[in-house]
Amino acid sequence: MTTAPWRDPALPAAVRIDDLLARMTLEEKTAQLYGVWVGAATDGEARTDGVAPHQHDMTADYDWAELITHGLGQLTRSFGTAPVDPTQGARALARAQRRIVAAGRFGIPAVAHEECLAGFTAWQATAYPVPLAWGSTFDPPLIEEMARRIGQDLRAAGVHQGLAPVLDVVRDPRWGRVEETVGEDPYLTGTIGTAYVRGLESAGVVATLKHFAGYAASAGARNLAPVRAGVRELADVTLPPFEMALREGGARSVMAAYNETDGVPASADAGLLTELLRTRWGFTGTVVADYFGIGFLETLHRVAGDPAQAAHAALAAGIDVELPTVKCYGKPLLEAVRAGEVPEELVDRAARRVLLQKCELGLLDEDWDPEPTASRIDLDSPANRALARRVAEESVVLLDNPAGVLPLPPDTRVAVVGPRAADALAMLGCYSFPSHVLTHHPEVPMGIEIPTVLESLRAELPDAKVTFAQGCGVSDPDTTGFEEAVARASEADVCLAVLGDRAGLFGRGTSGEGCDVTDLRLPGVQGALLDGLVATGVPVVLVLLTGRPYALGRWQGRLAAAVQAFFPGEEGGPALAGVLSGRVNPSGRLPVSVPREPGGQPWTYLQPPLGLAGEVSNLDPTPLYAFGHGRSYTTFEWEDFQGTATEITTDGTHDLSLTVRNRGELAGAEVVQLYLHDPVASVTRPDVRLIGYQRVDLAPGEARRVTFHFHADLSSFTDRSGRRVVEPGVLELRVAGSSTEVRHTESLELTGPVRELGPDRRLRCEAEVSALA
Repeated sequence: MTTAPWRDPALPAAVRIDDLLARMTLEEKTAQLYGVWVGAATDGEARTDGVAPHQHDMTADYDWAELITHGLGQLTRSFGTAPVDPTQGARALARAQRRIVAAGRFGIPAVAHEECLAGFTAWQATAYPVPLAWGSTFDPPLIEEMARRIGQDLRAAGVHQGLAPVLDVVRDPRWGRVEETVGEDPYLTGTIGTAYVRGLESAGVVATLKHFAGYAASAGARNLAPVRAGVRELADVTLPPFEMALREGGARSVMAAYNETDGVPASADAGLLTELLRTRWGFTGTVVADYFGIGFLETLHRVAGDPAQAAHAALAAGIDVELPTVKCYGKPLLEAVRAGEVPEELVDRAARRVLLQKCELGLLDEDWDPEPTASRIDLDSPANRALARRVAEESVVLLDNPAGVLPLPPDTRVAVVGPRAADALAMLGCYSFPSHVLTHHPEVPMGIEIPTVLESLRAELPDAKVTFAQGCGVSDPDTTGFEEAVARASEADVCLAVLGDRAGLFGRGTSGEGCDVTDLRLPGVQGALLDGLVATGVPVVLVLLTGRPYALGRWQGRLAAAVQAFFPGEEGGPALAGVLSGRVNPSGRLPVSVPREPGGQPWTYLQPPLGLAGEVSNLDPTPLYAFGHGRSYTTFEWEDFQGTATEITTDGTHDLSLTVRNRGELAGAEVVQLYLHDPVASVTRPDVRLIGYQRVDLAPGEARRVTFHFHADLSSFTDRSGRRVVEPGVLELRVAGSSTEVRHTESLELTGPVRELGPDRRLRCEAEVSALA
């Protein structure tokens, strides 16, 4: 028996795909360019409660058995659409793959994809902290380890592609999807996001960067609103995390964003998806549509008159795969190609990319087997839970503890009050399976154990007298529970006010996709409840479980302590209890600024001079707690700052080092942050911006040396002509505990000509930690 060249794993992938494409019909090639979401079909087995708006009107009629005779590009969310036992789900996915293989002439299986933003979005799978919590850790190796474990679970279940990470940089914290982001800084987003990509890809899963590009800069913080960002904001804030995750992380897929920027939808933007992504950055993987994004070119953006025109625009721009299900890339595209309205070369280009990726994944090999290797698939193993606990513990931010009320004494009287204290869902973001899917299946159990704050505190402090009152709901206006809550607080030594968000989708929560807000007040009447608790005179510790920062200036100086957790996952309750008891020394740092006032000043720290407080306006946007802020139960001393030079060329390097010493009696972790201040440039620049950081774990009395290796490329920006340049002149390097807590400033002059940078520029400020001699 002679094996066709495209089946021969000894041949180069490009040779194999050339042979395969030459054998395929137009129908077979286009079949590789779309996914099918069986749960969203319109054939009588359809869901009646779609996960997303436009789900049903954007779904085409098709016959599954007939469709797969031509092959199939992707299978959409076999696990994340409805609760299914993981082992049974993996076997069902394998059966579907065998049907696809048996039906088509070439026997090519589909790529199975799934969401994995805070863990594998499947029933009974570990719910890890959300990306905003990843940013709080300032710990890329830990996030890489988490992503590797997520990837291993995906592969064990037969999933090849994960739709994560989100690399959008927060521009307005009122946006509902802030919880899905790493934070408001492109360097932190890039380094943490790249670590996630490395972990997922190391497990053999295709990481998908989203949303490319500009989605988080929507006008008015509305989901899927127009983006009015300028060229330099896109180049210097929006794009760098994607570039880093592609160049350093090796991501093999990119998801086109829903938004339009200056009148051009991302899904129809060849300048973005082809010229920048492929020509300038050298990307060779696949570009997939966000769900229904190609159809939206017709229905929402109105830049296409029908599905065929939408398909043409997206294909020409560079989108290879239509997700989640066939609509525009099916019959409308076929007919348009046959009519000569769409060049077949565009179909061939996309099909080649899709098939090359399938070849990389081993899906074209004759010995490929869809069956799961394990007899039982456990997606929430003890090792997973231990890792989820560690990420949660590192992500908790101690905002303030002025009177030293924390840690709590072991035998204290504690009143636990608030709508987030006794609700397991308080720990989860909108893309965790319980929040994302189980709300449609109230009869189905959670599938994983999620201890609440109340349960965890009682277990953590068994000798304490712990009472509880809910006080109010998350967003409803009912205040009848205030009286009981105030009574419980009045009887206690300390009151824990556990407040925050309820994650949901499209208005079904206070945080999450489509859950945008007009201002940054605490949801519902939670602020009034907090006022009542503070008025008792009992020390109040505010514990926030949220998906975004909320304005806390109203309580400045009135709280005994404040603790921030961003949806810390299934082990978030024990992690928070550990911080409150002192078993865990808090080490999280804010990936987003915490505002002082709730309205009118959506703000991130990346502000040029006119964006800062000044005499020309009565409004002061200065945050209450700055980006990078976070306290500890121990005391760190920074000393012996040293630099290697005061002058370097515009392509030179400079080392800056310091010693960090733990002067306290508890082990802890300090986060040393390096910021750049550019006093004079040819275009306005942020007053400060993060260019490096290093987390340092220290035992009591221990000291370590931290060295940053600064390269002049890190001072680059986009000039008036659109070039990325390094300009000569004086810079300030600021070693700091946050964007405003500067410990040491070093002046550095760049000499020589203006230097234009290419795609090989340095993206990262390397840092190293060494023991003292």
